[in-house]
Amino acid sequence: MSPSAAELLAVLPQTQCMRCGYPDCAAYAQAITSRQADINQCPPGGAEGVLRLSALTGRAAQALNPVNGHEGPRTVVFIDEAWCIGCTLCIKACPVDAIVGANKLMHTVIETYCTGCELCLPVCPVDCMKIETVSGTATGWAAWSAAQAEQARARYDFHSFQCKRDKDENDKRLEEKALLKLSDLSHHSQHTDPAVLEKKRVVIEAALARARAKRGNPPSMVGETSNATPI
Repeated sequence: MSPSAAELLAVLPQTQCMRCGYPDCAAYAQAITSRQADINQCPPGGAEGVLRLSALTGRAAQALNPVNGHEGPRTVVFIDEAWCIGCTLCIKACPVDAIVGANKLMHTVIETYCTGCELCLPVCPVDCMKIETVSGTATGWAAWSAAQAEQARARYDFHSFQCKRDKDENDKRLEEKALLKLSDLSHHSQHTDPAVLEKKRVVIEAALARARAKRGNPPSMVGETSNATPI
């Protein structure tokens, strides 16, 4: 019996670094299950990681694909406080919320939470992110523990939950704003030409329909709510 994506995910290091070519460890596990990806695409897991995936899938163990990177020691990112401008871009890029700070204030990395994914490096506009090796000569799973992987997975799950919640709240605000305009389009527009107003109505209703389709709501609801009176 082929292993499930959940079983494969459980043996991945949870660094969420995207080096495998997928947006996160869960997506890579799913790709292995569907045979869209091979078992040698996770540099943080190293050779030991390939063996773990081989044991689960029954596929032959092989060397890491150099296209995805090479096995190495565990690294942690630090921020040069003298250069940090507080842009918050690294905070947004971190998949496990290991960076704390505020807009225009100095940021810092919580070492125990950093997975060494390095996703913060390319977004820093002043190159103040520095990498340091923290596992000596140990590499792959020898430099990373099951407890650290579980912590990273939990933090990534919570980070993903927060991102989705924030997006849903923003989408809701935008939809309420659009519905308010539709309730009295002439009042919320500088145009008075009925033809122009009708075009704007069509555009707004189409945007609402697309947004609701993404959430699984039927497009027909747009027409039902477009004349609703805002509270």
